[in-house]
Amino acid sequence: MDRHRKWTCGLGTFLLLVLQTLTLALEVPLDPKVLEGLPQPPTITMQSPKDYIFDPRENIVIHCEAKGKPHPSFSWTRNGSHFDIEKDPKVTMKPNSGTLVIDISGEKAEAYEGTYQCTAHNDHGAAVSNDIVIRQSRSPLWSKEKDKKLVVQLGVSLVLQCRPPAGLPPPIIMWMDNNFQRLPLNPRVSQALNGDLYFSNVVRGDTRTDYICYARFPHTQTIQQKQPISVTVLENNPISERKPGFMMPLGPSSTKMVLKGETLELECIAEGLPTPSVLWQKDGGAMSQSASFQNFNKTLKISDVSEADAGNYRCVANNNHGSAHHIIKVSVKAAPYWISAPRNLILAPNETGILTCRVNGDPKPKISWFVNGVPLQNVPVDRSRKIEDDTVILSHVQTGSSAVYQCNASNEFGYVLANAFVNVLAEPPRVLTQPNRIYQVITNTHALLDCASFGSPIPAITWFKDNQISIKNEDAYVIHENGTLEIHVAQPLNSGKYTCIATNNLGIKENHVFLEVKEPTRILKQPEYKVVQRGMRTVFECKVKHDPSLIPTMTWLKDDAALPDDGRFVVGTESLTIKDVVDGDEGTYTCHMNTTLDHDSASAMLTVVERPDPPTDLEMTGQKDRSVELTWTPGDEHNSPTQKFIIQYEDHLHQPGVWLNLTEVPGTSPTAQLQLSPYVYYSFRVLALNRVGYSDASQPSRQYRTNPAAPDINPAHVQGEGTEPGNLVISWTQLSGFQSNGPGLEYVVQWRQKDVEQEWSTKSVANVSRYVVSGTPTYVPYEVKVQASNDYGSAPEPEATIAYSGEDVPLTAPDSVQIMVHNSTLAEVHWEPVSVPSVRGKLQGYKVFYRRERGLHDAAEEAEPQPQQVQFLTFGGNRSEGRLPGLQPYSLYSLHIKVLNSKGEGPASTSKTFETPEGVPGPPSFLNVVDHSLDSLTLEWGPPQHNNGRLAGYTLKYQPVNSTSELGPLRVMTLLSNETTIVLSSLNSSMLYKFYLSARTIKGSGPDLSEEAFTVMDTTVASRQVDIATQGWFIGLMCAIALLILVLLIVCFIKRNKGGKYPVKEKEDAHQDPEIQPMREDDGTFGEYSDTEDHKPLKGSRTPSNGTVRRDESDDSLVDYGEGGDGQFNEDGSFIGQYSGKKEKDTHEGNESSEAPSPVNAMNSFV
Repeated sequence: MDRHRKWTCGLGTFLLLVLQTLTLALEVPLDPKVLEGLPQPPTITMQSPKDYIFDPRENIVIHCEAKGKPHPSFSWTRNGSHFDIEKDPKVTMKPNSGTLVIDISGEKAEAYEGTYQCTAHNDHGAAVSNDIVIRQSRSPLWSKEKDKKLVVQLGVSLVLQCRPPAGLPPPIIMWMDNNFQRLPLNPRVSQALNGDLYFSNVVRGDTRTDYICYARFPHTQTIQQKQPISVTVLENNPISERKPGFMMPLGPSSTKMVLKGETLELECIAEGLPTPSVLWQKDGGAMSQSASFQNFNKTLKISDVSEADAGNYRCVANNNHGSAHHIIKVSVKAAPYWISAPRNLILAPNETGILTCRVNGDPKPKISWFVNGVPLQNVPVDRSRKIEDDTVILSHVQTGSSAVYQCNASNEFGYVLANAFVNVLAEPPRVLTQPNRIYQVITNTHALLDCASFGSPIPAITWFKDNQISIKNEDAYVIHENGTLEIHVAQPLNSGKYTCIATNNLGIKENHVFLEVKEPTRILKQPEYKVVQRGMRTVFECKVKHDPSLIPTMTWLKDDAALPDDGRFVVGTESLTIKDVVDGDEGTYTCHMNTTLDHDSASAMLTVVERPDPPTDLEMTGQKDRSVELTWTPGDEHNSPTQKFIIQYEDHLHQPGVWLNLTEVPGTSPTAQLQLSPYVYYSFRVLALNRVGYSDASQPSRQYRTNPAAPDINPAHVQGEGTEPGNLVISWTQLSGFQSNGPGLEYVVQWRQKDVEQEWSTKSVANVSRYVVSGTPTYVPYEVKVQASNDYGSAPEPEATIAYSGEDVPLTAPDSVQIMVHNSTLAEVHWEPVSVPSVRGKLQGYKVFYRRERGLHDAAEEAEPQPQQVQFLTFGGNRSEGRLPGLQPYSLYSLHIKVLNSKGEGPASTSKTFETPEGVPGPPSFLNVVDHSLDSLTLEWGPPQHNNGRLAGYTLKYQPVNSTSELGPLRVMTLLSNETTIVLSSLNSSMLYKFYLSARTIKGSGPDLSEEAFTVMDTTVASRQVDIATQGWFIGLMCAIALLILVLLIVCFIKRNKGGKYPVKEKEDAHQDPEIQPMREDDGTFGEYSDTEDHKPLKGSRTPSNGTVRRDESDDSLVDYGEGGDGQFNEDGSFIGQYSGKKEKDTHEGNESSEAPSPVNAMNSFV
């Protein structure tokens, strides 16, 4: 039966048993609990190297350690014979060990040289070590030699032989002089691998007497010296230049054998003049990647040689006279090496196992098998054992057949030896994994649940989840050969209890483990890149989500190291605060959130910025009269690039201590070409600007003085104007000292009358900004200009400016004044403009003065009061007409006109008069209703205050207003102008009437004056009044009020039930509402009420003289449109009310007064 099984124990270091065909391999775990009571053949665990060279000054220690159950005992052989340790007092064996210690003090160490082998054995077999060859290290002396003195011609090649004595191990060769200084090596002079010193050609400098070869023996740490060699180079017959030739190896080709795994060193040393160079090639292929060139390319070194490194290597020597080459044929052999060494077997009774010993080498190794250290051919025949070259097949093993097998593979270059035991055991299953172990993993990661077991035969492993679900190998689960259950992508639903069961033919064992799948730790809000000014405060946020059952630990790092021990760093729950930031805080800050299962991290950079440092090293070059080049060294930008440089200057001559901006340049340019002005003592300084702000100013440059020159510019803002008749004031803005360009600054003032052939008048002034020219004609144009000059010349010729001399009041008045009346309130006036010279100044316009003298009434009205105040209108510019609005109709006006300039007004024109036609009159002065009766009303009024013409009469209009504010038919009456009263009869009683009265002239009627009044109510017909309680609007109003009261009562009831008290009720209880009047028994009416805010009379109404109906409380009210009378009940008990102000009082009510009741009280009246 073919089976492949591999067992691993999770609590110890378990050797894996790899199964080949028909093979079971089980390594006994090193868990002490498992080892107790289990037999095990010996296993060599430590031994000395095969080739052991010892120092004769120290003891010889040959290591041999082994394990097994029971613990093995040890024996040794030397040179193939038993080595009796007890007979040699110089040899001891360490307790519980096979390690030998040989004390060679006072003895000849050579006596212990030889080949040693250790055997470890117990009741279940014997294991052997390698053959250990023990040799003493040697450092023999150089044989005595005569002093060598070599004489050579200049240019020849030369070899100085070292030939050190053979040591063990070989010595290290060095060439030095008498002062123990190494001789210099170069492409011409080199040391070969055998220690000889080669000269490709000798030169004059090679002459010396102390070429000394030293040999250092590493084990004994001794150095031996060869006799010095003397070399003399003659120049009497120098050798000419020649092509290269090889000094070693000799001939066109050579061979080299190397063992696999060792280091290959090939050497080619060439002679020639000039000194040749050496190159290496491999015929037919590329060199190994491990190839290196040493000793000035004369040595090719390949480490860890493999079969692929075999082949022909060509070294080529070249100089300018030709080339030479040599081929080295490299062959690679191999001492035996393992392909698959035999491995320990643990078999159950009647099982079958295989030991395999697979090796390789060149030539092919010979394989020999041993059992417990005895050659297989020398042990008794066992039919259950079959040998097939490199394989031993053990069939149907039985208890007690345990043994240790050795495989030895050898060829002419060496051997390899391996021990492998076969242990026949019968053991029931054991589960080695800790019971009830809890595994915790993160969602979407893989989970490994161990079920390490031991047993012989090897137990079979099965898994169950939650004691009922059998787990099979499928996509979600994998059961490994060692019993481990793997979940590729763990999810929360995979959490739970898992049971592994180990079974063989000797028993069954189970174990429970638990899996908890946790939420991953994630940083939800990562720290963000910060740019912070030095001295400020910054905060990095790091908000994390993690599994609630895991305890997180947040750690902050700076540049992957711990935060500085500084109180400025404050670590919060989800943040890092850095106070008072300094330059050293700049770096990368990382937030690490760790749990016991996983972690997450995020990083952000902190850049510390600051105002730039001031520039330094200001230098001026290329000085000229009007320019200089300024250069500087920028200061530290503090991580914020400089945006620009500002160059400032100080003028020590004109404005000492004042720094002004001169120019600016981009932040990438540390130089500026400065344009200068003459006659200035300059000092310069530079400021830098970055995103944070301006730097401090640099140190000032040295002073630079420019030469004086004539002014470049003339004064600005040159202008002239006359301030009074006969003068002209010329003014300008003076030049600054910086603009003067030199000493002796003056202003040359020039003027002449425009359009008049005359020379310029000139006046030079200094330190002033104006000059007054006297004796000028009145208001004539002048050309003026002001030129700057100093001791070095004048500024360019300025352009002339036009100015006017002083003004005077106008001489003449407008003529031909005509008036055109458009209507009763608008007239238009025309005039002839005055001549320009007579204006004597800048024309501002014309001013029209007008006044109402009187009205054009009848003789009785001509007793006019004093004339009204004079009015005026100004018409700007050179106008010849204008309109006069807002005149009073039917009036006599007078007017005159004056011309206006900047100096004042001219004489008035001839006065003109005009009349305005009639217009519509104003409203009557008053309108009153003076008498009220059942069917008539008497009206009185006064005439208009402004008739605006001859009064033709009055127009009276009136109409009734019913209780719903609807207007009745309008009646019109025409009255004479002398009438001021009228009696209107045949009116309805208890009816509101509205009156409109207007006056009229031949132009029409003026505005209305309105009034309202009631006729007296007839009590005999009160029962015939309309019952408003049957009106729809009144019913709707009452229903709404009732609903509102019901809601209020419900709210009150709820509040009282909750223990509260209804504040309105409290007030009612405390103060009975005086508005609620008892019903009169005689006529069943309610008490009166009034409302001064909501019940106002109609606009324009007046109070009747008898005071029966009050109208002074408001202007308009629905009460004015009611039908009058007190509120009563109809025969059916319905309420008769009216929308009114204070009702008319009956005489028997006296002077009682009341206010309108609230809706609540009104409803209470019905109860």
